[in-house]
Parts: sequence; C-alpha cells; structure tokens
Amino acid sequence: MTAEGPRPRPGILDIAPYVPGRATAPGAAQRPAIKLSSNESPLGPSPRAIDAYRALADSLHRYPDGGAVGLREAIGAHHGLDPARIVCGAGSDEILALLARAYAGPGDEVLYSQYGFLVYRLATLGVGATPVTAPERDLRADVDALLARVTPRTRIVFLANPNNPTGSCLPATEIERLHRGLPADVLLVLDAAYAEYVGADDYEPGLALAKSQANVVMTRTFSKIHGLAALRLGWVFGPAKVIDALNRLRGPFNVTAPALAAGAAALADQAHVAAARRHNERWLPWLAAAIEALGPAVYPSAGNFVLVRFASEAVAADAAAFMMDRGVIPRPLREYGLGDCLRITVGLEAENKAAVDALADFME
Repeated sequence: MTAEGPRPRPGILDIAPYVPGRATAPGAAQRPAIKLSSNESPLGPSPRAIDAYRALADSLHRYPDGGAVGLREAIGAHHGLDPARIVCGAGSDEILALLARAYAGPGDEVLYSQYGFLVYRLATLGVGATPVTAPERDLRADVDALLARVTPRTRIVFLANPNNPTGSCLPATEIERLHRGLPADVLLVLDAAYAEYVGADDYEPGLALAKSQANVVMTRTFSKIHGLAALRLGWVFGPAKVIDALNRLRGPFNVTAPALAAGAAALADQAHVAAARRHNERWLPWLAAAIEALGPAVYPSAGNFVLVRFASEAVAADAAAFMMDRGVIPRPLREYGLGDCLRITVGLEAENKAAVDALADFME
C-alpha cells in the first residue's frame, strides 16, 4: 500500500494519552494489591447506590433517561440549584471536554495552572486550541500569574480547587479575584471534584459564582467521595446559555441508567458521605505526618491524597518501584513535571500503615 490514509486533525498527535494510576503490582497473583494511585474512596460506594445499580440488571435493554432528569432534580434539591442549569456527563472528564468543544478551537488559547489536572491539556489539544500554563507558587495556583497570561485569544480558564495532584486549595476570595480580572467573554471553569473533603471555612466550590455570573461554571464528580468511579458520573452547573450549548453537543444518552440510579441513591445517603469525610479527616493528617517523619516532604492537601516529594526523580522512581514490590501502588507524577514526587491516596487503616511501612523500609 502506498497511500498514507487519512491524517488526524492538527493537534491530535500532540496529545500524550492520559495514563491512569496503576491497578496492579508485581506478585499480584500471590497477594491483593493495595491501590493508592487513583484517589478512590477507601470506603467504596453507599450500600444504597449498590442496590440501585443492581436493581437495573433486568433492564439493560432499555435506553437511559437522556435528560438525566431524576439525577438532576436530586442534585438540584441537595444543593439548592435549578435542575435546568445542570448537565450530567460520563464523569467530569466528559464535561471538561464538552466545554472545550463548545468554547475553544484553532487559534484560541486555554489557560490553566502549571500543575493543573492533565485532562485540561488533553481537552484543549483535542479541539485544536493552544494550552497555556501559568506558573504556580509553592505548588499552589497563583491568581496573578494566571491573569498575567490572559490574552485576547484566551477562551477558557480551567482551575481545579482543590487541585489534583498537588492538593492545594484557594480561598473563595482568591477565586473571586480571579473572576473579576477575567474578560466577560472568558469562561471560568471551577473543577470542584474534591469539594466534599474541604473543611476550610474560607472555601467555596464555585456555586456562588456559577449562580450569579454569566461566564462561570462549576464541575463535580461522583467518582471521589461517593465512590462511583467505575460508573463514570459527573455534572456541571452554570448559566443557562452555557448549559444550552453543552446539551447541544453531548450525546443523547451519555450517562448510563445504572450510573444515574446509583448517583441519585449515593446523593441521598449523606450518612455514608459523612463517614467517608470523617475517615479522610482522621487518616489524611496521620498519613502526612507519618511519611514526613521518614524524611520526604509532604505538602498540605485539601483532598483525599498526599503529595510526597523525594530528594530527586531517581529516588522517587526507586521509592515507587520498592512500594510496588511490596504490593502498594502509588502514583508517579513525571507527566505532570513532578518527577521527584509521588501521590499517595488515603486508604483504609491497614492500607495506610502498609504504605508507611513500605516507605520506612525504603528510606532505611
């Protein structure tokens, strides 16, 4: 064959495919792996969500509710929001991609912080736009640096708050200052995937701005504290015009029926959410202190994970390999430009202690 065949649109081949946290470790056949690489809830989903999921086993031949009406109404009732201003998606990843498709393209710029969630870059390149990063200060988004990089070509600003993978979090006053500095035609996307874990009094996930401003949306997920990562379920709240644009782009049945049912059931079980939050409040500081006592630097985190910095990239890589040999799976972060760091999710008590024990043996 001599023909080259069809070529992808410019920008597609610049995308480095997203690599998720590993799920297996050497010797997995002999022992179950302790997966602390993907910020999943150690308590798993609500029993009510599991029951709702199972209840649909005999109805898999039916299409789901294309408008996600029941789940949108449940979200609206819980958060005091207009369901008509909510769109549900296959994880917040799909929603981020839809926002990029709706508001950016070739010749446009999309801005995010230096260590922002990798999906922002993927979504930007996927629509042919140019990704622009703003340097962080002490692994924390810098509002002044972000505003300094806004140009007439800027169409979207993505900001995860709290941020993954650093765990840093900006107060509401800084988010408001960022918004005030943006042109009215720039969309501010506040990614609040870890909002339920934040205990700071000065935190606001973005609902207030998304309710009142024409250029702000807030995205959320059921993958973290609700423990429904396998079902891929997320949502966005924003101005009616933005929601209308997303509804025109999304697939007609973009969320499965089991995900819709499990999501509504999970939202109704706030006792389970509270238990997951209490677990994190207990074990996040324990894990951070225990690791820091061994020598590596541990950064403050408002999520359900810690960012651990080693003396060099080589030491971090050796630490990851050693932990995986012990059946404990952390998340290396070279693709984020944090090659000297590992991200470790808060697990169950025994899992947290196994992670610390493995690191202690490595550091000897």
